[in-house]
Amino acid sequence: MDTISYIVFRFFIFLFRIIPFSVLFIFSDGICFLMYRVIGYRKAVIFQNLRNSFPGKSETEIRKMAGKFYHHLCDMLVESMKAFSMKEEEVVKRYQFEDTGFLDELYRQGRPAIVVAGHYGNWEWAGVASGTQMKHVPVGFYKPLSNKKVDAYVQRTRVQGRSKLVSITNTAAVFNTDYGEPAAFYMVADQSPSSVRLAYWLNFLGQDTAVLHGPEKYARIHNFPVVFAFSRKVSRGKYRVRFSMLVEDPSTTKMGEITEKYMRALEKVILEEPEYYLWSHKRWKLKR
Repeated sequence: MDTISYIVFRFFIFLFRIIPFSVLFIFSDGICFLMYRVIGYRKAVIFQNLRNSFPGKSETEIRKMAGKFYHHLCDMLVESMKAFSMKEEEVVKRYQFEDTGFLDELYRQGRPAIVVAGHYGNWEWAGVASGTQMKHVPVGFYKPLSNKKVDAYVQRTRVQGRSKLVSITNTAAVFNTDYGEPAAFYMVADQSPSSVRLAYWLNFLGQDTAVLHGPEKYARIHNFPVVFAFSRKVSRGKYRVRFSMLVEDPSTTKMGEITEKYMRALEKVILEEPEYYLWSHKRWKLKR
């Protein structure tokens, strides 16, 4: 069964390789109609998340936000599939890094960094686009897939050049790995923790929210600066990635301070353009 799934997967990658973006976005519009108007993919979750996060918005405004989110979600789907067959230089043209001067200075000082991001904009292209756009060795974490053939293919194609992709099961060991030069450890850490016991609690988008504390944990252990990154959507298939320093010296912070700063930075971005956040996640399924 894994072999059949792998063959189907590779077939779709081949199709996406030969189809230009202009046609893919027409395809995306069709998928959006099916997911939103026909199937109602996670519609109850999406609308509830939006209503809870924006209690002051009218139902008309909530529907408008949901419609924009579905359009972006479907764009993300086709962009993610297209990434498997895109060359690094093509991704870089569409996914450009900005404000990296302070990161370059950290590199010159020989200092690794932890880069925290959220499920906002397009986070899937970072592994391909970061190798030539930053001086640090980019190290990304991912959850291994059950299909070993597909998983191996993802590892070969999701990162290019100097970038590394490692399993979340080896997180602690990865931070102790010598890459020969300073590394930037990318952590998309806004998903819900696996249990209440592992959660740090704070107010996020007006709701009591369980948050992962992994980035703060490793930042404090190794005293690595913590940088926030997010991708601003310029147009369909084009993004600008912005970086800002959250904490330069974790040893001077109080417990929970780094996590608070990270979630406040992400919250600010979401409130400015909410349609680009992943509202289909069951973000608030855990209760204190």
